[in-house]
Amino acid sequence: MSLQIPHREKSNGAGGATKAVILVGGASRGTRFRPLSLDVPKPLFDVAGHPIIWHCLTAINKVPSIHEVYLIGYYEESVFRDFIKDSSSEFPNLSIKYLREYQALGTAGGLYHFRDAILKGRPENIFVLNSDVCCSFPLNEMLALADAKDAEAVILGTRVSEEAATNFGCIVSDPHTRRVLHYVEKPESHISNLINCGVYLFSADALFPSIRTAIKRRTDRPRLGSYRSSENLAASFIADDDEDSAKNEVIRLEQDILSDMADNKQFFVYETKDFWRQIKTAGSAIPANALYLQKAMQNGSKELAAPSANLIQPVFIHPSATVHPTAKLGPNVSIGPRATIGPGARIKESIVLEDAEVKHDACVLYSIIGWSSRVGAWARVEGTPTPVTSHNMSIIKNGVKVQAITILGKECAVGDEIRVQNCVCLPFKELKRDVANEVIM
Repeated sequence: MSLQIPHREKSNGAGGATKAVILVGGASRGTRFRPLSLDVPKPLFDVAGHPIIWHCLTAINKVPSIHEVYLIGYYEESVFRDFIKDSSSEFPNLSIKYLREYQALGTAGGLYHFRDAILKGRPENIFVLNSDVCCSFPLNEMLALADAKDAEAVILGTRVSEEAATNFGCIVSDPHTRRVLHYVEKPESHISNLINCGVYLFSADALFPSIRTAIKRRTDRPRLGSYRSSENLAASFIADDDEDSAKNEVIRLEQDILSDMADNKQFFVYETKDFWRQIKTAGSAIPANALYLQKAMQNGSKELAAPSANLIQPVFIHPSATVHPTAKLGPNVSIGPRATIGPGARIKESIVLEDAEVKHDACVLYSIIGWSSRVGAWARVEGTPTPVTSHNMSIIKNGVKVQAITILGKECAVGDEIRVQNCVCLPFKELKRDVANEVIM
């Protein structure tokens, strides 16, 4: 079947129909998000009082021309059922559907597999968002840039430090025209400190032919560079005789599509000066929580708790949570449903998940307290602050690399007067002694 769409007329304004796709990954991914992803898929983990993916939908809802959103991943259908039901009533203008891949097809492979559904109704543009990024999602601005330049693709970029840049896809662009001249995924040496934010806008008639070309090239001539890295191997290992054809099906936007698009003249970058973080490890939920709460405060959100002597904004407290008036919270704290915070407790730069309890006079700093976990009286659970600009959530303590953020998995218990510092604690563990710089299994 031919996917050629008649060349679009240049629309005035963001008039043409636009669709959005959110890439949510699958159960074999998110291993770096453990122990939190053991109990909830990463896209549904609550940051600033809402699932990570909800923040993407909120931004999509602000684009007038988008009425259809597809979540593409390889989780079971049941995983997103409740979320989609709740979101459909919260965002009545959006039709939200989950499309399940039969196996990991890669970021572009999943899009291509569901091309018929995405192209139905002939959308002019397609937004593609990775669900694990935290930013202000300037989608309307990207649409305006695409329109002004008659672009086939616009990528969201941001500046990071030179040391951090090589961990991301790097973009070389013309400073005047904003055209992308060169794109390299995780280069070995320094190329540019302008990096890929994982948010893209494609014209419908450019995206799928580009993927088709990549698939054809892969089938005709398997490239040496196309074998997956070790972190992806486990996620897409197919114990099948037909392994080569399976390998050919994994097509990734970053490695296989974007560098080719840079050779094309109509690929542009919109550089955001606003915040941006990747939510890869479990600890990175803490800076993401802080950024989303600060943005909510700047926007005058009614969801945040009102400031008081014992409340340093921004703080999100779920209506069903119980916080004692003498407890001191903030800044950058989220308290989940039915959580209980006792008298004299101090919580700062942390997430307390649903049904957790922090007893009287306990102190929780730079930590995530898991579902139904308990922090005893006068206990101290703490991580280490990392610079806001740092994209690395691990620190070196006594020559050993440890997580900066302390994480208690589901139903952990910290005894009275116990100190837990820079630890990751797997679910259902009870801590009866002081621990530091450990993974408690």
